[in-house]
Amino acid sequence: MKINLPNKLTIFRILMIPVFIALYFVEFEGHTVAALGVYFIACLTDFFDGYLARKHNLVTNFGKFTDPIADKMLIACSLIAICVTDPIVAPVHVFKILTAVYTMLILSRELMISVFRTVAADKHVVMAADIFGKIKTLVQMMALFALLPVVDFYAWNPTAGLVFYYGGFGLLSLATVLTVISGVHYIVKNRSVLED
Repeated sequence: MKINLPNKLTIFRILMIPVFIALYFVEFEGHTVAALGVYFIACLTDFFDGYLARKHNLVTNFGKFTDPIADKMLIACSLIAICVTDPIVAPVHVFKILTAVYTMLILSRELMISVFRTVAADKHVVMAADIFGKIKTLVQMMALFALLPVVDFYAWNPTAGLVFYYGGFGLLSLATVLTVISGVHYIVKNRSVLED
């Protein structure tokens, strides 16, 4: 099987995930900012592999399989990373609990939709992402951009750390609402897939 450029970018994104994890958890000055840099590059490859595949008609079954997996792996690892981090900027215990609940809801939705798409594919039904899903993904990315570097930002400037933490938490709250809405909308819109 020949691996084209979009597929290489997808594979590269998957290989960046352990690098992201290592940078986030191995403590040194600026480690969460470095992890954010890797996350940002991974997001760029996500944009470019899809753009190149569509523009140059390089869409392959390999890409259809690996691209969404790479996306979900990156999101899952990022969400779990902020869940297990105990930044001193979150003294209120309820914020940590809510972050964990948000993570559970988001990952559950992703798993549900993945299974739903598998059933649809078995029936030869192609389901494109809807506008709710795209907005949800954008807000998720914005939330993670704010939350991932909080530990370092707070160490350098407590006020900046607080702004990024609570701003990111607000965006994550919005992303979770959009996640639930988009999941319900996606299934209702394609409910014929569940019919015998």
